[in-house]
Amino acid sequence: MATERSEQRIAPALQRMAGGIVVSCQARESNPLHGPVFMAAMAAAAVAGGAVGIRADGVADIGAIRAAIGPEIPIMGISKLRLPDGGLFITPTVASAREIIDAGANLVALEATTRPRPGGETLAQVVQGIHAAGALAMADCGTLDDARAAVAAGVDAVGSTMSGYVGGPKLIGPDFELIERMAAELPAPVFAEGRVWTPEDAKRALDLGATFVVVGTAITNPQAITERFVAGLR
Repeated sequence: MATERSEQRIAPALQRMAGGIVVSCQARESNPLHGPVFMAAMAAAAVAGGAVGIRADGVADIGAIRAAIGPEIPIMGISKLRLPDGGLFITPTVASAREIIDAGANLVALEATTRPRPGGETLAQVVQGIHAAGALAMADCGTLDDARAAVAAGVDAVGSTMSGYVGGPKLIGPDFELIERMAAELPAPVFAEGRVWTPEDAKRALDLGATFVVVGTAITNPQAITERFVAGLR
């Protein structure tokens, strides 16, 4: 089974994150915490609390976070492109990947769904560009087929990030079935991401074979957390 993969096949940055929580420090423009100063502070607080890595968006935030947390903590960088329909595409091109690597990311997450990549490059070409720049490629997948194709394209790890957003079932919580099947069937490390709300969710993902778990909103978005509490009182 893939869960019996040798630890020697996992890159040092992934070994460092194994069994832990990577905290996604992102804030949209409408969020009062938007901006590099706030995200750097959020990342430093997360690391102080035991986070084994940080996920962050864009050159400015990644640069500020790297300066705040030092060189040892892995940063999974992304570069979001807003599409004409208002949607987002994660790290569509080699150029966008290299910008965030230069800013301080040593892992790059990129969308690995069946949607056409803006700019016309293939997933494999972007993965090759990431590797050529000395970083690891982390595939944000929506389905098991996405993950299989991403492994064939040479990625270093696959995650459940896009499930429920681009492919996969629309669930209230994590797509545990996808996480379990990726871990059981694929040779690459798996990261669980998407709608992880509780420590119990994170523990279950690890028990199902995830190498590490990415948590965002439940830790770093006070606005969304407050909204959930307020809605729960109604």
